[in-house]
Amino acid sequence: MEIGVYASCTDETLRPDEVAVLVEQAGFDVLQFGEHTHMPVLDTAPGSGMPRDWARLYDLLVALNTAALATARLRVSSGIIQLGHRAPIATAKALASIDLLSGGRVDLVVGHGAIPEQMRNHGIDPETRYDVVREHMLAMREIWRADEATFHGKFVAFDRVQSWPKPEQPGGVPMFFGGNSPGSEDRARAYGDGWAPLALDGTPERIRAFTAGGAGQPVVAVGLPTDPAVVEEYADAGADRIVFRLASTERDGIEAALEEVRACVAAVVG
Repeated sequence: MEIGVYASCTDETLRPDEVAVLVEQAGFDVLQFGEHTHMPVLDTAPGSGMPRDWARLYDLLVALNTAALATARLRVSSGIIQLGHRAPIATAKALASIDLLSGGRVDLVVGHGAIPEQMRNHGIDPETRYDVVREHMLAMREIWRADEATFHGKFVAFDRVQSWPKPEQPGGVPMFFGGNSPGSEDRARAYGDGWAPLALDGTPERIRAFTAGGAGQPVVAVGLPTDPAVVEEYADAGADRIVFRLASTERDGIEAALEEVRACVAAVVG
C-alpha cells in the first residue's frame, strides 16, 4: 500500500519543490496538490467562506513539474485536477511532457467541480460537467495513444492531430475518478483508471464493494486522519493508496506532520 500526503502550496507558503523534497526524504510515496484556477468573489453561499488559499494556489501543472524535477522517486499527483476547466489538447501535451521528464511519476485524481460560478466562468454548464470531464479524459487518452488522434464528442472534437511527447507510462498518465457522489464507482469503472474517494462515513464499505466487483482497479483513499485504527480499516477494505492532508504550510509544521503520519503508519504496518 502506498502512502501519500496532500499539500496546498501558494505564493505565501513553502514552495512545491521544497515540500516535495521533505516528503521524499521522509520516505513517502506520493505528493498531491489541488487545483483552483481562480475563486469567484461571492457574497452569499455557496462559495462564500471558501479557504483563502484556494485563490492563491500555484498552477497545478507547474507545481507538479516543479515537484517532480526536484525529486528522484516521488510520485506527483493531483488531488484534484479540475479537468473540465482545461483545454484537453494542451493539457494532454503538458501532462505527457511532465510524465516523460519525470520518468513516469505522474498520476491524476480527476474532479468535476463543486462551485457553479467557477464552472460558468470556464464556460461550463454545471449540469453537463460529468459529460465534459468524461470527454476530456477520453480525448486525452486518444492523444497519448495515437500518432494521429481523432476524437468526436459533444464537447470535444478534432481530426487527425499529432502531438508529442507521449507519456513515459504505457497507456498514458493514470487518471483516477475522484469523488463520493452517487455513481462515482460506476464512472470509475467505465472510464477511469481507478477510484479516489474521500475518507467519509461509509467510504470503507464502498471501497470493499468496489474492490469485490472484480474490476481490478486501484483505490486511492484521500483525507485520512492520523488514526491507526482508521488506516487499518481502509487497508483492510482494499485501498491501494492512502493520502493524509498536511494542514501546515510552514517547514517546521510540515516536518512535524510528516513525522506524525509516519508514526501512524508504523503503528499499523510496523
